[in-house]
This record gives sequence, C-alpha cells and structure tokens, in this order.
Amino acid sequence: MNDRIDLAVWSAAPLDPCYATLGAPYHQPVAPTPLSQPILLHHSATLARELGLDGAAMGSPELLATLVGNNPWPGYVPHASVYAGHQFGTFVPQLGDGRALMIAELRTQDGRHLELQLKGAGRTPYSRGADGRAVLRSSIREYLCSEAMHALGVPTTRCLSVAGAADPVFRETTETAAVVCRVAPSFVRFGHFEFFYHRGAHQYLASLADHVIDTHFQHLAGQPDRYAAWLGEVVERTARLMAQWQTLGFCHGVMNTDNFSILGLTIDYGPFGFLDHFNPHHICNHSDDAGRYAYSAQPEVGQWNCAQLLQATLPLLPGTPEQAVEIAQEIYARYAPVYSQAALRGWADKLGLRELHDGDADLLNSFLGVLHRGKSDFTRSFRHLARVRTDADTPAIGVREEIADLAAFDAWITDYRARLTAEQNTDDDARADGMNRVNPKYILRNHLAQAAIEQAQQGDTAELDRLAKLLARPFDEQPEMERYAAEPPEGQRHIEVSCSS
Repeated sequence: MNDRIDLAVWSAAPLDPCYATLGAPYHQPVAPTPLSQPILLHHSATLARELGLDGAAMGSPELLATLVGNNPWPGYVPHASVYAGHQFGTFVPQLGDGRALMIAELRTQDGRHLELQLKGAGRTPYSRGADGRAVLRSSIREYLCSEAMHALGVPTTRCLSVAGAADPVFRETTETAAVVCRVAPSFVRFGHFEFFYHRGAHQYLASLADHVIDTHFQHLAGQPDRYAAWLGEVVERTARLMAQWQTLGFCHGVMNTDNFSILGLTIDYGPFGFLDHFNPHHICNHSDDAGRYAYSAQPEVGQWNCAQLLQATLPLLPGTPEQAVEIAQEIYARYAPVYSQAALRGWADKLGLRELHDGDADLLNSFLGVLHRGKSDFTRSFRHLARVRTDADTPAIGVREEIADLAAFDAWITDYRARLTAEQNTDDDARADGMNRVNPKYILRNHLAQAAIEQAQQGDTAELDRLAKLLARPFDEQPEMERYAAEPPEGQRHIEVSCSS
C-alpha cells in the first residue's frame, strides 16, 4: 500500500492535532500490528460524510489499510494513552490503551474536533501481556451499538468502520480478528486523571485538564475558576447520561472509571445489553457476580465514579486542601438533583406527560411494577403505551397484550387516563406522536446482534447491513421490518455477555 497518498484524496477534514501535542507522559507512539488481507465489513456512511470521506474514499484499499492499522494516516503518528481506573470498585494503578490507538485528529467542516481511534490494532505498552487484538463478535457489537445509541439521541462514541481478517485470535476458543475505527471528540476518561493523581504526579493534571477545557469546554478557557466550573459540567453531563441509560433500558455492564468519558459520552461497548422483560435487577455482564453494575445500580455507580474523578482532581481546586474538599463536595452534590430532574423528565416524556405533577413518580413506578411482576417487555410496553386513548371506552390495544397482571394494569390505566386528562390541551394524536419520538420501536437486542455476527462469521454481511439500516431509524415504523420489534424467542432473552473480546 502507498503510505504517501495525499490526504485530500480521503478527507476534506484537515488534521487537527490537539491531544497529540501533549506528548509524553500522556501517551506513547506505537506502530499498529498489521492485519493480513483485511476486508471492510461495514461502514457508517453518515459518519463518513461528517469526516469529509466520500463513498469512493471508503471503498479505497489505501484507506482500508489505514482503518485497520496497516498504514498510518498521512501526517499523524499513532499513539496509545495511559490511564488508571477503578475496576469493579478496586483501584488499578495502570491500565491504558491496551488494544486501542489514536490514528488521527480531524477538524470537520462545521468546526468540530473529532478523534479517530482503532480498537484491535495490536499490542501497546499498556496491553499487560495481552495480544491487543479484538475479535469479530465484539467488534460487530460495538459497531452496531455505537451507531444505534447515536440514532437514539444518546451521547456516545461512534464507529466509522468495522473490518475483519482471517488472522487467528485466541480467547476461550480460536476466533478471527477485527478492527473497529471509533470516533469521538475525545477519548479522555476519568481514569486519565486518576493515573497521575494516585501516582503523586500532580504536576501533570493541569496540562491535561487545560487540554480538555481548551478543546472541548472553550467557554471556560482561561477563566480563573475554570477547573471547578469544568468539573461541575462533567458531573452534570454524567448524571444526564445515566438518566438516558435508565429511561432507554440500556445496561452498560462495565462501568469502571476507566470506561467513563470526561465528555459524558457512552464509551467502551463490551458486555452491554438492552432490557428485554423489565427486571430492575438485571445484570448484563456474566462476570459481574455481585451485580455491582446491575441496571438499577447504574445511577448510583455514575455518582460514585464522579466522586473518584473529583478526588483525582483535588489538586486543581483552589485554596487549602480542606477548602478544595469543600468545593469538590459542592460539585458532587450537583449530581443527584440533575439526575433526578433529567430522569423524571425522561420518564414523563415516555408516558406522554408534558407537565410534571405531584404523584407522577408514583404513577411511573406503579407501571414499572406491573411490567416487572408480569415479566413484560420494557421497550414494547412503552412503545404500545402511545396507543392508549383518554376515552375509557377505547381498549388499550397493544400494551394490554404485553401484560400478565391484567387486574393491576386495568387499575393503573384508569389512573393513567385520569392523569392524561389533567393535562392542558389534551390531544391523543399529538401525545402519541411525541411518545413515539422517545420510545423506540427498534433496539439492538442481543439475539439480533448474535444473528448478524454468526452470518458475518460465515462471510455474509447482509444481516449486518440490514440491522445497521434498521437501527439508524429506531423510532420509525418500518412495516417490512416488523419482526425485529418482536420479543426475543424463548431462551434468548436477557443474554449475558462476557468481557472476553
């Protein structure tokens, strides 16, 4: 491959090195490990356009070679960054990009800074003895879910491409290698700050924080109180992200501090899943024996992780150590009310309530209780709820079929209709339209992802393409795709996924 190809042949977005300028000790240059005969399995056409990459570029063998690590992005030195993290509550002093490499930083035509990172491109100084590879199954899952979450309106890293090769990768069994090209404004994590704080290398915290502020919180750049203001925004972004996860029924599975983005993005799609039947105690990661990251625990874990970030950034806060702690405690206290407000608003939208009234939380919890007792499907039940009319003589077609405890549901729907009529200017059609814009019809259920993976492992990417197109429009009625909105077959519900990828 020609590694001297003109950058303009690929992308209209110029290089915009920001994180790269930090240098050591924040990251180290690393040469990717080449893949033999890589094949582009799929790419996000919408994201490619945002990056100034047209269809011809995405189809070029030269760009594919770069998107799997065989050739460098012209003018940019790939590197891996170092960070620490609390993993399942236990502090690990050094982690880092064990199989990820930053290969480019671009400035889009609309002025955004975006970073391109390869996952699965081989060993780095932070691989901790591992091979630095990713396997096909996990790479397809990350590719699909990143773009699905974006379409759902959730802040997230995204995926430009997923490519595979026949190179063997040894996990529980022998699998084949794959590389995803992830894209985000920043890949800085809470754990980046923990690394320098817990090593006593506090002199490196300010430069890292200023990089994040100058690049991504420019309205705070240069202000004397910028660190406290910035941390307050990070805490609030994290709280709002947790509220979105809960209202969508999304379970992350590995909510370690090294998997929490400093920009409040969903990052690192390893063991994840969307709820099938509603179970607040659902655990999507079969390695999480204690249920630390169960669905119901996610908001509290998000707050705990913010506490670890605030601890790691105490040296940036003004005054005496005691005064810095007081400032950090004030920032920490912002999490709970922001989460509560965002969650209440999100749940109200799912119920079709424009106004917030006393008793709305009780109304919601009663409905969730009905779903839990009857093991009703979370996504389907909320989607069908839009079909309820305020007229008590009109049957609740759709949602009633999802319910096992019909007596409890019939009592609840009487209260629900009364609450709907308490809204000013009640309009069933307008309410239904609004509910269908927040309650998706299609989500990335694990059994759907598994079907696409199994076909791709046989060299057939038709299902991968079909699923990607479906999930790009999660709120739209797509009659020809109705079967993808069905409940999972018996035995394929609430599939738990491992960390092994």
